[in-house]
Amino acid sequence: MRVCLRPLAPLSALLLAVPLVCASNAQTPGSRPVHAQAAPTVPGEVQPVAPGVRPAPGVPTLTLSPPVPGVERVEYLGNGYIEVAHAVLTLTPEQRAGARLLMGTVARRVLAARPGLAEVDLSVYDKATYGGFGGPPPLLTASVPRARLGDFEGWVNGQGGYERAWVGPGTLPTFRAPDRVRETTQPLTPAAGASQAAQNRADLGVTTARVLGGVQGGLLFKGRRDAGRVAALTFDDAPHPLYEPLLLDLLRRTGARATFFVIGRNAQAYPYFVRDMVAGGHEVGNHTYHHVRLPPLSPGDAAEELRLASQTITSITGLPVRYFRPPGGDYTQETLSAARSQGLVTVFWTDDPGDFANPGDAVLESRLRRNLRPGGIVLLHDNAPEMLGVLRPFLRLAGREGVVLTTVGGLPK
Repeated sequence: MRVCLRPLAPLSALLLAVPLVCASNAQTPGSRPVHAQAAPTVPGEVQPVAPGVRPAPGVPTLTLSPPVPGVERVEYLGNGYIEVAHAVLTLTPEQRAGARLLMGTVARRVLAARPGLAEVDLSVYDKATYGGFGGPPPLLTASVPRARLGDFEGWVNGQGGYERAWVGPGTLPTFRAPDRVRETTQPLTPAAGASQAAQNRADLGVTTARVLGGVQGGLLFKGRRDAGRVAALTFDDAPHPLYEPLLLDLLRRTGARATFFVIGRNAQAYPYFVRDMVAGGHEVGNHTYHHVRLPPLSPGDAAEELRLASQTITSITGLPVRYFRPPGGDYTQETLSAARSQGLVTVFWTDDPGDFANPGDAVLESRLRRNLRPGGIVLLHDNAPEMLGVLRPFLRLAGREGVVLTTVGGLPK
């Protein structure tokens, strides 16, 4: 089956993300691959730069004075209502014994340094292997709303539990770096041994799903034509410890619902944000465990990426996973078969404004406004700073247009 690709873009070193990024001219599933340009290796930047991508806007930082040993950086952002900070700590083996107490000190100092912060989130990494949000996973994480600082300090001092902390078990699946874009402009070939008849049937199934809408053969490109004035709002690459509380707060204030396609390893390290999604009435979907492109993997490895992600999500939420989105919209017939065999519907999109290509707020707003339609599926990224800048006006626009933004599961299918 032909493979659908979109260009990748970099992870900003400031944003510590491992996202799928859209180039400046928004792509849809089925776009031709593009050449990738090499990018310098910096912490957190593990994917190459795609043509047309602008640098991400800078994220403001806090400087603790006097400095706290082990603090790599402290960033903060707001959504127009609240501000949230994220502190990254990198520790040597000798410092790990005091990691919890250090987290308590950092949380207290950060909240004191900026009194308007609603919460501070913390990620503790091994100093020797730290590679940003896209590298080896953290050792410890915690989310500390200002009102819960006392509870958190009790936990770090060994006095009771704290449900918004995660301690790495040391038995996570082997780290797999995200794949780089293939430097080819030719469609990838069907799976070895696939007959032309099987290829034709697969192509017909994709075309049918695109044209008719609704779930067709385990694929969903858009809602049915009779979907009414409802569209699905989706966010890829969740959860991110700086952006997630800001995004969930915005959605709560407007009453919008969304589907978060989470990366399994991110969900594993920040389970409290996944629980927050469910508590807010949102839906949690599968975006693979490591956020790798699936076609280069063996069918068994690709299936395992889906299985691990669903298993992780269900262990956190207690709910089955129904929907899957392949990173980059990049798939083969085996990918779709693996998803179907695991009871997953593979979800694509109608509206990709390219928020992670950093085209500017005005361009993003224009694209979102132009493509908003009943039955549509909007693709955004929860860790893109320009997404935060345009989401409020987009939510207001949907309200004025009478389009209800909901989960993928909320689309009439």
